[in-house]
Amino acid sequence: MFINIFTNFLKKVQRSCLIWKSLLLLIIFLWFDNIYFKFSPNNFSKRIKTQQRRAKWFTNQLIQLGSAFIKIGQLLSARPDLISKEWIQELSKLQDNVPPFSYEQVELTIKKELKNNFSKIEFIEKKPIGSASLAQVHKSTLKNGEQVVFKVQRPNLRDLFTTDLAIMQQIAFILQKNKNWSRGRNWVAIAKECKKVLLRELDFNCEAQYAARFRQQFIDDPKIKIPSVKWDLSTDKVLCLSYLDGIKISNITALESQNINLTEIAEIGAISYLKQLVNFGFFHADPHPGNLAVSKKGELIFYDFGMMGSISNNLQKSLGSMVRSAALRDASSLVTQLQDSGLISKEIDVGPVRRLVRLMLKEALTPPFSPNIIEKLSGDLYELVYETPFQLPVDLIFVMRALSTFEGVGRILDPDFNLVSITKPYLISIMSSSNQSPNDLINQLGKQVGELGSKAVGIPKRIDDNLERLEQGDLQLQIRMGESDRQFKRMFTAQKSLGHSILMGSLFITSALLAGNNKTNYAVFPLIFASPICFDWINCQLKMRKGTRLEKLKQ
Repeated sequence: MFINIFTNFLKKVQRSCLIWKSLLLLIIFLWFDNIYFKFSPNNFSKRIKTQQRRAKWFTNQLIQLGSAFIKIGQLLSARPDLISKEWIQELSKLQDNVPPFSYEQVELTIKKELKNNFSKIEFIEKKPIGSASLAQVHKSTLKNGEQVVFKVQRPNLRDLFTTDLAIMQQIAFILQKNKNWSRGRNWVAIAKECKKVLLRELDFNCEAQYAARFRQQFIDDPKIKIPSVKWDLSTDKVLCLSYLDGIKISNITALESQNINLTEIAEIGAISYLKQLVNFGFFHADPHPGNLAVSKKGELIFYDFGMMGSISNNLQKSLGSMVRSAALRDASSLVTQLQDSGLISKEIDVGPVRRLVRLMLKEALTPPFSPNIIEKLSGDLYELVYETPFQLPVDLIFVMRALSTFEGVGRILDPDFNLVSITKPYLISIMSSSNQSPNDLINQLGKQVGELGSKAVGIPKRIDDNLERLEQGDLQLQIRMGESDRQFKRMFTAQKSLGHSILMGSLFITSALLAGNNKTNYAVFPLIFASPICFDWINCQLKMRKGTRLEKLKQ
């Protein structure tokens, strides 16, 4: 027993060393890159390529670290408030394609989990039809002739997750201690949320409930197919679903050989996503090509319900008003509604947000529609969230990620696919109804008329008061200086950087003169004085670079 305890302890230490080694290498690489680009600040294309190279290295490290870190990478790819666009693009490529584990272990797990119900199975195919970081899937036939699939969790996965997530909590605690890394971000809370999501994904009972709920939403839709759950053959480590045969949605050659209308499939998927968001508030958050298929009858099939998203009832009720504001290109009203719905904090300066929303509406609603409009809009949103000290709700970010992912799938089927133009008729019906009764509309109109009347009555008095104050010289003008303050701060930082540059130059010259006059022992003192000034100069350069992405977006 003591030997087993010591062996487990040793494995945990080795695992911890491997994880910390990857983290320290990442920190060293990022520190070196920051120093290097301070001395070549105008080489923007090289900076992007370096970021992409580092992101690719980090992605490979996550794959080597295994299941838990692959999932963490997938979660990070949906968090533009934490990492930049280049890293998101690379982490979004993370797929769950990992080597399968043995069939003997699959059969042992199913027998252990199902117990007496294992007798209902006629046979299980030894070759898996899919292998992921958490589980692998095997096709099976029951004794009643029904074809099903078993999703079987990898052995000892919960123990591995417990170790990895504990180390992740330690990393988050250290990151939070550093003011530069934790500004505007709560790494400890993010780590706890990741732990919650990943442990929930390990419980296949949750996925079974998600699958059943998602299937219920489209039970009467003949164009959408979702597998049913076999509850008596499912546990927290084994999930049994009905088998739905389909052609992978990215296999264009096979789809065309079945005379399937690809444009129609793309439209079916687009309308289904609008229904998921608007009608149900519960949506498939990971619609990549591996999770979508098409039946021979031209039905769209959804697979894998481990990652699902939901939006609040408050947001669902507000969607109609938001669509109306968007259609009228009323950016101010739309931002106000976003604040009322809790999507944007009311304490922030909404000026940059309003400008971005205005640009997004102009680009989204001005024909001809761009074929990848959702990807562009989500990119703009990512830029705003990453560069400003506030966070949009994770649910909203998952919505944008799901829509942009499906938009990419739609373009595989149809190069001219456009999510906005396809869903426009459905959006118009939402805009005109919003589930409001005639009494609601009358009450709303009466409220607006009352507010307008009260304001109109007070206008003459306010004008008279302001004229009197103007004559007496008591009228004061108050304006918001958010943008100006930022510009002043940048000017101050630039002046400080210039002063440091002159001071460092003087100290370096002094040191050189002393060294040239054979006073080497004294020459080191100017360099010592120059060291803290040099570090402060580098900090000034970092501050001056901050906000570059958002500034480019405003142009």
